[in-house]
Amino acid sequence: MSGLKEIRNRISSVSSTMQITNAMKMVSAAKLKKAQDSISATLPYSNKLSELVKNISASIDSVDTNPLFVVREVKKPLIIVITSNKGLCGGFNSNIIKEIYNINKTYSGNKPDLLTIGKKGNDILKKKFNVVSSHNDLYENFSYSNVKTVSNNIMQLYAEEKYDEVIVVYNHFKNAATQIITKEQFLPISRNNDDNVSISGDYIFEPNMEKILEELIPKTLSIKLFKSISDSIAGEHGARMTAMHKATDNASELRDQLKLTYNKARQTAITNEILEIVGGAEALNA
Repeated sequence: MSGLKEIRNRISSVSSTMQITNAMKMVSAAKLKKAQDSISATLPYSNKLSELVKNISASIDSVDTNPLFVVREVKKPLIIVITSNKGLCGGFNSNIIKEIYNINKTYSGNKPDLLTIGKKGNDILKKKFNVVSSHNDLYENFSYSNVKTVSNNIMQLYAEEKYDEVIVVYNHFKNAATQIITKEQFLPISRNNDDNVSISGDYIFEPNMEKILEELIPKTLSIKLFKSISDSIAGEHGARMTAMHKATDNASELRDQLKLTYNKARQTAITNEILEIVGGAEALNA
């Protein structure tokens, strides 16, 4: 009977685990909807700002004096690594970490510094790379103003020529089951080199295009980083929802197997007891 008790305990344990994973799946599904709404609200604004910056920069010559447009030989790169603060989301974080190691090989000895957003990536990567700053607290109070502070610091580092290139690596949300590892250039700003592209329409710029561009650049980069983090947050919830769904299914399958094993063991025990009783009765009659 001790074996039956052990199986009953395992069934109870697996059932409790299944309830937890199912609850986590439901929570992630609710958070995913909120994250998707944030992306939908941010994406058109981000795309329009980027388009304006490219078109205005293609229409003026003084853009070459702006340090954020200056292209330099890459001697010291900086990578913005976006992961999550929490686990239980499948390969969401490990895939980003692997990508950082792959990117490091492409720099031919110019080992990049890292700016990490997310505890999981920071804890692993700081053992092999120089992490100049970590911003895990962004997730605790995620807002555009807090992201803007980080973005302004990155722009200052590039303008002071402490870094020659800044890229951002994150998980792009495609759907709940698929996150695409994405590498985007953050700095220098890509200038539209198509001579045929210019500002279309009869616009009057006040005070002038140079001043407008100067105001637009910080906003464009800040919203770009904000969008990347929002994208990663949606991907995290999607990955966790999928992982917890699979975990719930596996727990359900294991519970069914344990119940079958328990019933077989119970049936065997009952059969043995009956045989013992019959054997004892026959012995008395002999």
